[in-house]
Amino acid sequence: MKKIKIYCVTNKKIDFITKNNIHFAWVGKNEGPDSYLTCNTKENIYHKEKHYSELTFHYWFWKNLLNEENDNSWIGFCQKRRYWIQENYEKKIDKFNLDQYLLSEIDETKDIEALICKPINTNGVKKTKLLKRGWRNLLKKPLIFTNEKYQNIELQFDMHHGYGNLRAATQLLNNSDRDDFLDFVVNNTKFNPHIMFISKKKIIQEWFSILFEWLERCEKLFGFENLQGYDKTRIYAYLAERYLSFWFRKYTKYKEQPWAFVDV
Repeated sequence: MKKIKIYCVTNKKIDFITKNNIHFAWVGKNEGPDSYLTCNTKENIYHKEKHYSELTFHYWFWKNLLNEENDNSWIGFCQKRRYWIQENYEKKIDKFNLDQYLLSEIDETKDIEALICKPINTNGVKKTKLLKRGWRNLLKKPLIFTNEKYQNIELQFDMHHGYGNLRAATQLLNNSDRDDFLDFVVNNTKFNPHIMFISKKKIIQEWFSILFEWLERCEKLFGFENLQGYDKTRIYAYLAERYLSFWFRKYTKYKEQPWAFVDV
């Protein structure tokens, strides 16, 4: 078994975790505890935190810390309310018992290159919500209303993060991914959430390089000033979340790992 170094991105002090493989990274307007990593030094995108969320630290780590890591080290990312947990947990996870179920090691005898979160569903949408938020999609494909197989990743994104935005961003991907990613969001009703993953240096370098180049192109399309409301303000984080599901499935030998929501 090999130990995993996990960076937990937060804008609140976390005092219910004692595992020493968890390293806390601070984002947000306020000043964090002295022991937490910060991402407003050296090469950074801290001024974009409002729109990039935890990706603000991911970028800083990529530019300033990743090269210092050992090639064979396992490195992961989580966030203040969502944590990696072991396979065989028996109880409902909360902040009082989280420590005993946190994932801290990985079995290197398994033929895997990355861990991503177990998926969440996009189908099963309430009819009232479909009518309110998905009416444009319904006009194009009325079967969405009665057949859950059409309640795909693209529909969910359109309903919450701006109609047509995911498809428009897809057109800015590299040629090698553009058609495949569109096929993925149209033909799947599950994705791996929270921009959480665990992998090694080489794959992390490839992922961040491709991701942030794409998001920079997306900035020219969406900008910042006209992004209003929580779901649209953080559009770059939500784009990354959907693309992560696709990219790690396509380019790595991945395993889907349990995660837990813990209210802080």
